[in-house]
Amino acid sequence: MQNTPPPAKTAQSQPQQITAKCPTCKNSSIAITDIESGEIICSKCGIVISERIEETSREWHIFSPEEINNKTRTGAPNSLARHDRGLYTVIGQSNRDAAGTRIDSVMHSRMQRIRKWDYKTQFVTAQERSLRQAFVELDVLKDKLQLSNAAVEKTAYLYRKAQQKRFIRGRTISGMLSAAAYIACRETGVPRTLKEIASVTNNKVKEISRDYRLLYFKLDLKIPNVDPMKCISKIASKVGLSEITKYHAAKMLNNIIAEEKSAGKDPMGLAATVLYLAGIKNHENVTQGFIAKTAGITEVTLRNVMKDLKKHQS
Repeated sequence: MQNTPPPAKTAQSQPQQITAKCPTCKNSSIAITDIESGEIICSKCGIVISERIEETSREWHIFSPEEINNKTRTGAPNSLARHDRGLYTVIGQSNRDAAGTRIDSVMHSRMQRIRKWDYKTQFVTAQERSLRQAFVELDVLKDKLQLSNAAVEKTAYLYRKAQQKRFIRGRTISGMLSAAAYIACRETGVPRTLKEIASVTNNKVKEISRDYRLLYFKLDLKIPNVDPMKCISKIASKVGLSEITKYHAAKMLNNIIAEEKSAGKDPMGLAATVLYLAGIKNHENVTQGFIAKTAGITEVTLRNVMKDLKKHQS
């Protein structure tokens, strides 16, 4: 008799026992939790204390005997940067049945029709179509600005809030998305300026600024200031300054912040100024025009900040 492999085992949810107080019999010792039915049951009188509880543990699924030691999760994580939060379903393109046999022409035509309607039903309302277009642009913006996943999720959240409150009416999707991305960069500590975002999205700085002010006041946001220390690393990497120059610039900036001389100054202009002064101190060949252009400021701004710092020193 030929030995057959044992069937694949899947993770079964077992009843668990937790501590809870029954409102009927006041029993506070043990309550039984049934994960399959989503209920918490009193072990003494049998009353259902709570129902429809959420399962927060991991769902491991094993699809073959060979994968017993290789557990995998099913599906991708939910994301606000998807028009349906990543809960969509996709009909496969294999055109084969469960046994691996190719389906006939009649069934193939029927499956193509089902796939077509399944795709159409994902974008029924105008809001869903607008979200889909916006988040396609957000994927492109993520690559161009090198945004983190946290910044992308925050951008998607702000855009959804703007759409929910109907702030997008009369405004472009790209402009509102750029403003939300700028706010997300400020909140996550990513040094990105309005000019950088405007250049990669082909929008005007004035338009993004207007949408930014709308989101700031209407949503009552609390946006932190830009950290000039992160601007130092960004500018120094683009200019090609040495590590010793970056160290002296950071030390100089710490002294300026400690003496409260940085109040009211542009963080990017302040970072460019201390880098220029540190470059002169370390005999780095860097000009005011080059470092100002890299930082996105004018030479006049750089010189004004230097004069202000020297005035405080004297």
